[in-house]
Order: sequence, then C-alpha cells, then structure tokens
Amino acid sequence: MKIPFKDIVFVLLQFLLFIAFTFDIESMTILFPPILFWFGVGIFVLGFVITVVAVLQLNVNLSPFPSPLPGAKLIETGVYKFVRHPIYTGLILAFFGYSIISDSGYRLLITTLLFLLFYFKTRYEEKQLIEKFPNYSEYKKRSGRFFPWV
Repeated sequence: MKIPFKDIVFVLLQFLLFIAFTFDIESMTILFPPILFWFGVGIFVLGFVITVVAVLQLNVNLSPFPSPLPGAKLIETGVYKFVRHPIYTGLILAFFGYSIISDSGYRLLITTLLFLLFYFKTRYEEKQLIEKFPNYSEYKKRSGRFFPWV
C-alpha cells in the first residue's frame, strides 16, 4: 500500500506537535487557581481513558494515517457510536488537562494547534471514509466529530 503524501504530512505535523508538547516555555506560565488543578486532572484522566478505549475498539483498523487501511471496517459501536474520532478527542482532552495541571500557556497553545490540525485531518479523512464506506454519510449525521451532538 502506497501512503499518500498528504497522509504523511498530517502525521508528521501531528508528531511534531506531540514532541513540541513535551517542552515548556517558562515565560508562558499561567498560574491557574488551585481548584483548576483537579479539573485538569479529571480532564486528563477522561482523555486518557477515551483514547485507550477507542484504540482498543478500533483494534486492527488502527492507523496513524487518515486514509483507511485496505480491508478496514467502519466501527459504529462503543465510543464510536457517539463520536467519529474519539482517539483525537481523548488526545485533545488529555493534552488540555495536562496543560492546566502544568500551568502552561505554551502547552495550551500547542493543544490548540493540535485541535486545529485534527480538525483539518478529520475533514480530509472523512472524504476518504465516504468513498470507502457508502453509509459513512449517515453515520456522520448520527455522531459528532469530536464531541457527541456537536
């Protein structure tokens, strides 16, 4: 299977943002109120759980690339019943939660950039999925992109 160039660009940008997130810029520290620390922990844990569950449910259909694998099946059950891209949702929530936990404006910025990248990546991915799965358009009407009913 030849991987399309656009797929490689999306994944490369995604991993560059993951790497950028591991750093912090002290001058961009935001001192959140202490109560937000526990909110951040909750959001981080929720994001982590959603990501793990979604990966397990996707199983052999999992790929970092937006184009579906040959022989892939459309998953519409579990968390995928409510959200079309729960792995991205989980990552966004986990990164957002950790940004709050670490009082990092820089990490909030990286999380925002990651959200935007995932938005454009899913637009591209969904074009591929509509071509591969005739019922994907109906599935889109029943589920949210990143969050249920949104």
